[in-house]
Amino acid sequence: MDLQYPVGRFEWSGPNSPDDRRRLLNQIEQTPARLRAAVEGLSAEQLDTPYRPDGWTVRQVVHHVPDSHLNSYIRFKLALTEDEPVIKPYEQTRWAELEDGKTADVGISLALLESLHKRWILLLRSLSAANYARKFRHPELGHVTLDMNLALYAWHGRHHVAHITSLRERRGWR
Repeated sequence: MDLQYPVGRFEWSGPNSPDDRRRLLNQIEQTPARLRAAVEGLSAEQLDTPYRPDGWTVRQVVHHVPDSHLNSYIRFKLALTEDEPVIKPYEQTRWAELEDGKTADVGISLALLESLHKRWILLLRSLSAANYARKFRHPELGHVTLDMNLALYAWHGRHHVAHITSLRERRGWR
């Protein structure tokens, strides 16, 4: 198993069909519950265990998911309200090293993710195919459609939940 990419690397052949979008929206909607279930019952020591050698701790992964999804939510809103806005990337590794990412109770980020996804999914389910064709410009990736970003963040949630669930399996944590 690839410890860094337990569900595989992100791939997208887009654009998404209406059925693809429904499937991706369901994955995004389920991410908070799946992340909560992935860390259920873990001790502080287990939360502070890296999911792979030289990787983030489980705690850092949990805090990273809402950090990243908040950025994505804002990118959606920018692309829906501006013509091809240039977005600002963020240094996710540095964010994970900040004190809140290294030490905060995971319940805070789980609650944040749940609230964010309730709001985000309302927005996402309201969009038309034309809305999903809208774009933002990423300084490193170039033009990104909202269709691609939808697929990316459905993958992103599965990716990080799998970091935790695969660690639990390898360590026999029940």
